[in-house]
Amino acid sequence: MPVSKNNNIYSVSTLNQSVANLLEEQFSWIWVEGEISNLALPASGHIYFSLKDRSAQVSCAMFKGRNRTLKFQPENGNQVLVRAKVSLYQPRGNYQLIVDRMEEAGDGALRRQFEQLKIKLADEGLFDEANKLDIPELPESITIITSKTGAAVHDVLSVIERRFPSIPVKLFPVPVQGKEAAPAICNAIKLIGDNVSEGKFDCDVILLVRGGGSLEDLWSFNEESVARAIYDCPIPIVSGVGHEVDVTIADFVADIRAATPTAAAETVTPDQTSWLQSFDYYQQRLQQLINDKTERQQEKTQWLLRRLQTQHPETKIQDSKHRIKELTKRLMLHRQSMLSARRGKLAACYARFSAQSPQLLVTQNKQTTHFLNARLQMATLNLLGNRKSQLSNVARTLNAISPLQTLERGYSITMDNKSKAILSVKQVKTGDTIETRLHNGNLISRVESCIETEKKNQ
Repeated sequence: MPVSKNNNIYSVSTLNQSVANLLEEQFSWIWVEGEISNLALPASGHIYFSLKDRSAQVSCAMFKGRNRTLKFQPENGNQVLVRAKVSLYQPRGNYQLIVDRMEEAGDGALRRQFEQLKIKLADEGLFDEANKLDIPELPESITIITSKTGAAVHDVLSVIERRFPSIPVKLFPVPVQGKEAAPAICNAIKLIGDNVSEGKFDCDVILLVRGGGSLEDLWSFNEESVARAIYDCPIPIVSGVGHEVDVTIADFVADIRAATPTAAAETVTPDQTSWLQSFDYYQQRLQQLINDKTERQQEKTQWLLRRLQTQHPETKIQDSKHRIKELTKRLMLHRQSMLSARRGKLAACYARFSAQSPQLLVTQNKQTTHFLNARLQMATLNLLGNRKSQLSNVARTLNAISPLQTLERGYSITMDNKSKAILSVKQVKTGDTIETRLHNGNLISRVESCIETEKKNQ
């Protein structure tokens, strides 16, 4: 059957290139466990071997640059765990694994546990950059969490001493390997965070560091409890665990991951040489600004001196004296003019005041009062005389008809015990007490008998 012009025809090289691209795109870094066989160690320093299990095998290559990370000597029959990328060796069309890292197979279970925890914490957001704290440019205090006997603490202290020795450093010793390591690290992180929050402890950044070791040696830094303690800490944490190729869960959660303890110390400490150079620059800049300011002030002073020389102070003083005399003379004339005007106005006001003086009104009112008082006294005396004359006439009339006057002529009036006048014998009975009033006293009597006078016939 003839080949259609529309069909794609691949060369062998193109096909192998396409397959290689597909393999590399499909598979990122993967971990593969198996047994080493067909091991070859050529003079180039590369390592070539096959990785097999009971039913299959795959070719592998580990180049010289990555061999330096090996912590053991590979041999045929070793059970190993490798991190690799899938690739195709195009000249022969064989697919192979390009190995980046190799560990003894005893770490395989731990590696799977590591990957599972990594996925879990990543899904919870513990690795998100948005949750990470900023490291201060110049920390006022650094706390190191590590073993007090390990090489890491000496490396960190040496770096800080070299880069910025004035920063205070506190060591919080903890075990960094074994069953007690993870609880001790968690306790140290929580204790530092609580004391800083309560103001009992000064710390701007924490260095969580440890030297290199196997995956099992570094496992305390892969514990979930340590990861959550780092995430909950209110103080920024820089992790520097193991060597550059070692990566732990703590590195992902920490605010900054440093490749080594030394790198961690360099991350949190500024270079004092650079700072000193900055200080020198700013000092020179400040000195230049001072010099410029001084020059401008000197120029201003010279300009003022030239002005002073062109107009001598004595001349200015004489001019000022003449000016003062002229103003004084004008002031005196103005004052006299104002005084004359005020005097004229005062005289006019005084004349108006005199015409309406209260004293004149008081004198007039006094005269009127005396006149009215004399008339009032005369009228009072006349009225009093009239009233006295009327009173005398009324008294004589009253005295003429007064009962007392009748009594003086020998008449009397008799009253009962209720002081009522007795007009008839019928008003009393035998035994009653009666009172008889004379003109000069009273008589108290008891009725012995009542004799009624018979009325005469008309």
